[in-house]
Amino acid sequence: MSLHVFGAIVTHHGCAANNRGESEGNITTLQKLLWKGQIHSTVSAEAIRWAVRYFWQSRSLQVNRKWVDEKDDHEWQDQTWKGWVAEKSGDAGKSGEAGKDKTFLDDDLLGYMDAKAAKEEGDADGKKNKKGSTLKRRGVLEITRAVSTTPFAGDISFNSRSGVKGRTSLYGTEMHATRYQYGFAMTPERLRVKDRCIQALDALSSLGEVAGNHSRFLYDFSPESVILRITQDPAPRLLYCFEEADGSLTASELVVKLNAGDIKPSELFIGGPIAAWEPLIKAMETEPGHLFAGVNLAFGQAKTVVQAALKLPKSAE
Repeated sequence: MSLHVFGAIVTHHGCAANNRGESEGNITTLQKLLWKGQIHSTVSAEAIRWAVRYFWQSRSLQVNRKWVDEKDDHEWQDQTWKGWVAEKSGDAGKSGEAGKDKTFLDDDLLGYMDAKAAKEEGDADGKKNKKGSTLKRRGVLEITRAVSTTPFAGDISFNSRSGVKGRTSLYGTEMHATRYQYGFAMTPERLRVKDRCIQALDALSSLGEVAGNHSRFLYDFSPESVILRITQDPAPRLLYCFEEADGSLTASELVVKLNAGDIKPSELFIGGPIAAWEPLIKAMETEPGHLFAGVNLAFGQAKTVVQAALKLPKSAE
């Protein structure tokens, strides 16, 4: 059986305008969805993935799709994915450890796809010539869309910006005072280089800005509380388990699953304020050492367990 790493993360409370939707007139809207019968704001998984990749880049780790601030665009290191092509052809690993020097961290964890159209159309008889091709790898690190823990009340900030003499620009921005919760899943054994799973956990534990709105809002997207699960069970069973009422966080669905035996307390590593919630403490009474006051302590212990289970070196690449 394979080892799986799952996580449920909730951010700090703040004033957010993180992921824009379609503008309505001069109002910049938030992306929203209907969640449990009410309108909630949301941040896309793509935006979180972008921030994860940028975190790696900022730590001088080798990523294939590098963001260049001066160009306001990405720059590819290898847009043909030679290392992965070599693996399929049987050439990988001829010089040293298989693929370690030929593939990039973000391609391994987040995947990639390059779809090329057919070079020639079908002939008069309908016969197809030179079919299109797709070069792809499914991401090992899967991330859900983030959803606000409280419904969106419709708050809008109105602003003005001076420009050319005699002209003033009026605009508004939807904003939401809330936390966001999202989840992730990862099977390290699917990675070309297994210890890259540690870089994934490092990024998720320290995300800063995600999908900022023209620098008008600074929103801390790092975890305030986290629930990590390391298990042989292929089903996460803890995604979107946080609930907020009157400013306080709970995780009643998780407690139900713990009490029912669907999740074992020994599989969980819980950090942040949620670890002090009494019903969760009671449900985790057989494993009190898996509750941590801070999220970094929870991530640190989880990384130690993953490294031991996969027989990885203590210091990842």
